[in-house]
Amino acid sequence: MLLRVRAAVAQLVAGLGAGGQPPAEPRGGDEGPAAATSFCRPAFLQLTPEELRRADDHAGRAVQSPRDGRRRLPWSTGYAEVINAGKSQHNEDQACCEVVFVERRPSPRGRLPSREDGGELDGGRKGFYFHYWALFDGHAGSGAAVMASKRLHLHICEQLRDLVDILQDPSPPPICLPHDARASPVEPGRGPLAEDDGEVPNDAVPRFHLEKAVSHESLVIGAIENAFKHMDDQIERERASQRLSGGCCALAAVYLMGKFYVANAGDSRAIIIRNGEIIPMSREFTPETERQRLQFLAFLRPELLGKEFTHLEFPRRIQPKELGKKMLYRDQNMNGWAYKKIEEDDLKFPLIYGEGKKARVMATIGVTRGLGDHDLKVFSSNIHIKPFLSCFPEVRVYDLTQYEHCPDDVLVLGTDGLWDVTNDKEVAGVVMEVLTSYEPNDPCRYTMVAQELVVRSRGVLKERGWRLANDRLGSGDDISVFVIPLGGPGNYT
Repeated sequence: MLLRVRAAVAQLVAGLGAGGQPPAEPRGGDEGPAAATSFCRPAFLQLTPEELRRADDHAGRAVQSPRDGRRRLPWSTGYAEVINAGKSQHNEDQACCEVVFVERRPSPRGRLPSREDGGELDGGRKGFYFHYWALFDGHAGSGAAVMASKRLHLHICEQLRDLVDILQDPSPPPICLPHDARASPVEPGRGPLAEDDGEVPNDAVPRFHLEKAVSHESLVIGAIENAFKHMDDQIERERASQRLSGGCCALAAVYLMGKFYVANAGDSRAIIIRNGEIIPMSREFTPETERQRLQFLAFLRPELLGKEFTHLEFPRRIQPKELGKKMLYRDQNMNGWAYKKIEEDDLKFPLIYGEGKKARVMATIGVTRGLGDHDLKVFSSNIHIKPFLSCFPEVRVYDLTQYEHCPDDVLVLGTDGLWDVTNDKEVAGVVMEVLTSYEPNDPCRYTMVAQELVVRSRGVLKERGWRLANDRLGSGDDISVFVIPLGGPGNYT
């Protein structure tokens, strides 16, 4: 145990560590197992072999963006990325930008489709589209991030298929759906709903005063949350056959029916800049921000600590000579601090140790939500860390229809390589500075913003490493940024 603790502390001081059936394959792709998880850069960049080589160069750290003349991203979205300064072999960030069609499932038995003409597209298919942007910050390998970048939007699509009719119907959502026709086939010679089936309950009208009112918005949030869980399950199932390594933070933005749904699991972040105002659309999930959740789980299931960790937090490590003294502590129920008498169990290594970016769960990982990490263990032990990590995102909603947006209003998504060295106010300043130097109808202006955010966070290579304009240390991490105009596709040509 002493050797493991020493190794863990050494890593901590050095700042190491991280900080059903699957959906069908994407349309038009014959992706085999290797294609799903092998190292690559986002397909929308359309990099040539020479550009790919430059993108993988840790010394030059060339910024990559979609090139003029190639396929433009939806909404004229801006994107830029740069590789790390040498902390990992490849850029472990991944990105995805898609427009996805959600097709309604075949009508369940006994249910009449609502709004027969609504949502019906060319070819007679009924459904709707959603726009999707996502960033995945990998750690301990890029396998989980690569798979999530190719699959998460498909899981979201799958979860939304049951909601096609419901979301397009202004009536309150039904509390209970009818039996699935595939599970309960109609008998030969029998209509879809025979008289002896009884009355079909109208769940749109509350029948009991205890029934909760569920909004359409909360259904979309639930679909996104479940999609993250199914994505994590797929990574767990296929991690051996696909040779998936590590895990990843995930930040996704879904535009559906006039609203943005921003889902975050990890330490990437998103902000909206509207008329100069900064609106946070996510928060970081770290050992410090989720201390009480982690401590509560360890309190309920002490076996997860492997008899080597304590769920209590102390201001510093306790020395054996301090047994019997009173020291400050806090447990899962406390926001403040109190004194307790030090006992033998308190000498164990704390579940959460370190401060700020160096805070770690079990001296190993610096993020507490994300995808993957199913094989992650405490160094030189058999203690699994995955039970403490949640794959469920926090989803925040922004209703675009409630405001009149101008071309300078944007949603910025960035991995922690951006936010580690640049705060919200500085990001907003760069956005406004760059946008004012381009015409409002110039579709390249958002790409230029993304590039400038990446360049300023990376800094310039000097004798003492990558430095910012104020000579502070620049970001040595992978940096990926989306800049999405809030005016949508109708406002820009």
